[in-house]
Amino acid sequence: MNEVLEKLSAIGIVPVIKIDDVEKAVPLARALVAGGIPCAEVTFRTEQAEEAIRRMAKEVPEMIVGAGTVLTPEQADRAIAAGSKFLVSPGLNPKVVKHCIDKGYLITPGTSNPSDVEVAIELGLDVVKFFPAEAAGGIKMIKSMAAPYTKMRFMPTGGINANNLNDYLSFNKIICCGGSWMVKEDLINAGEFDKITELCKEAVAAMLGFEVAHVGINTDDENAAKKLATEFNKLFNFPIKDGNSAVFASSGIEIRKQMFRGKNGHIAIKTNYIDRAVRYIEAMGGTIDEQDKVIKNGKLTACYLKGDFGGFDVHLVQK
Repeated sequence: MNEVLEKLSAIGIVPVIKIDDVEKAVPLARALVAGGIPCAEVTFRTEQAEEAIRRMAKEVPEMIVGAGTVLTPEQADRAIAAGSKFLVSPGLNPKVVKHCIDKGYLITPGTSNPSDVEVAIELGLDVVKFFPAEAAGGIKMIKSMAAPYTKMRFMPTGGINANNLNDYLSFNKIICCGGSWMVKEDLINAGEFDKITELCKEAVAAMLGFEVAHVGINTDDENAAKKLATEFNKLFNFPIKDGNSAVFASSGIEIRKQMFRGKNGHIAIKTNYIDRAVRYIEAMGGTIDEQDKVIKNGKLTACYLKGDFGGFDVHLVQK
């Protein structure tokens, strides 16, 4: 898959924005980055779009800026010249797609049925937009279409929000979802960028679904571990399960039979999408310990963060 698409997949959410005032472009881009969503599809539905893309790309280089509603070859050229890293169109116009492919532009045209997908395949594409997602049948339609087209992947947009986001992202043929619920036009025009950052964080939280899986407590030896588990059982009636290296007092408390990671122990945090969680944590200033990753069948399933959290190490686990 294209490198830009891989980055968008790691982010998971692509805000679809409409810029009426170009002066709002850079503070909006910074608000998105602060909210953990360093990308945007700027729609070519206003005269301000081209300059907004240019300013975002230049002044907030960590942003992956793309152009949406690209309807003509001329718009595609202008968008790329302004700094767009990807192009999106609402429908599949072979003339526009061929122009972009010939120029080496990354484009994901809109599809809504199998015939569109077959045209996209004929044009050499392996990722397309699905639009308008909810009105065109939603995740059920995408799953039905994906069955015969095993190599095609989708970027659905239209009617997606925090409530149905994971219905889409949980399907492995979807690389990311476009949406505008965190970048509503009235918030942009009013300059409420703090609110946009807050909505972005809420969107990321809904996507990643962070939850405490268990707390690991270090003890000196097996006897100490069993003693502590018995105390939890006595006071809280937590069931005890003895394992090779730890005693569990319920599924939420792991009592190690020897000193382990962390001064006091470790905290396991589970997430819906561990790869996206890693990307987000690193974007927020955290660091993953590359030496302690657990990979099964080619997929990351667990990893530790570097640093001390109140005497506890922290690791992520895939739900």
